[in-house]
Amino acid sequence: MAEKVIRTIGVLTSGGDAPGMNAAIRAVVRTALGKGLKVRGIRRGYSGLLNEEIIDLSARDVSDTIQRGGTILLTARCEEMRTPEGQQKAAAICKKYGIDGLVVIGGDGSFKGAQKLSDFGVNTIGLPGTIDLDIACTEYTIGFDTAVNTAMEAIDKVRDTSTSHERCSIIEVMGRDAGYLALWCGIANGAEKILLPEEHDYDEAKIIADIKESRKRGKKHYIIINAEGIGDSMNMAKRIEKETGMETRATILGHMQRGGSPTAKDRVYASIMGSLAVDLLLEGKTNRVVGYKHGEYIDFDINEALAMQKGIPEYQYDIAKQLAI
Repeated sequence: MAEKVIRTIGVLTSGGDAPGMNAAIRAVVRTALGKGLKVRGIRRGYSGLLNEEIIDLSARDVSDTIQRGGTILLTARCEEMRTPEGQQKAAAICKKYGIDGLVVIGGDGSFKGAQKLSDFGVNTIGLPGTIDLDIACTEYTIGFDTAVNTAMEAIDKVRDTSTSHERCSIIEVMGRDAGYLALWCGIANGAEKILLPEEHDYDEAKIIADIKESRKRGKKHYIIINAEGIGDSMNMAKRIEKETGMETRATILGHMQRGGSPTAKDRVYASIMGSLAVDLLLEGKTNRVVGYKHGEYIDFDINEALAMQKGIPEYQYDIAKQLAI
């Protein structure tokens, strides 16, 4: 019966862009078209929805996009969508354009928007798209794998010159509230120190003492991965150099971590999730978030997903510290 209700699916990307979003869009479009549905793309996320930037999408519109970073639908943040008036207006626009089901690709903030639209009667499915890996209901988010590899390659290059000059290098990666990117980069790059916003043991005096001790053990250079939530990398570098006498430089990787062609993992996982989103809508399921846990693709009620809390796996953090001798 749900198959008769869902005739047109809308898709949008919201919040920060993440590599692999285009693979998810492509999968939504082609899966829906293959099942006899119409697809409407919404440009610039919720902002574009409120401004009625809505276009029809064909299979050819998503050709040659799976390898591209960013999002072909563009993205934006939207304060108006935080208001009841904006939410009601967005739901009315979905109805106006005959959008029976809406696939939202983004992070927690995007899911909150989808949740509100569901309250106004819009059938919604959320796909986790964020390089931060900070969505509690899933072990994987679209874009994280690419971002880790992009940052890892950059840090490898910094390590080369840091080793040559016998420096201490502080590399700041993205992660205002979540340190997964910093943690994975720290382990993958063999960093001596990883600074995470979730950990409350940040002690600059201890870092300085550790650097001095490591030099006594024969270490010639020192790598610190700093999540942006800790911040102040430039001044931290000045203080470390002053206290240790070791030349110290800070590098902020910035938005390069969001860009680049997605990895095979991001392309495949995003494609599967995009296809599943369409299937869920046709099964009559709504107000759901697609996730990946324990080797399986699963879906959660969006309210349940938003209520979950996600912390850093302590065993990974302990391993990182253990290997930094």
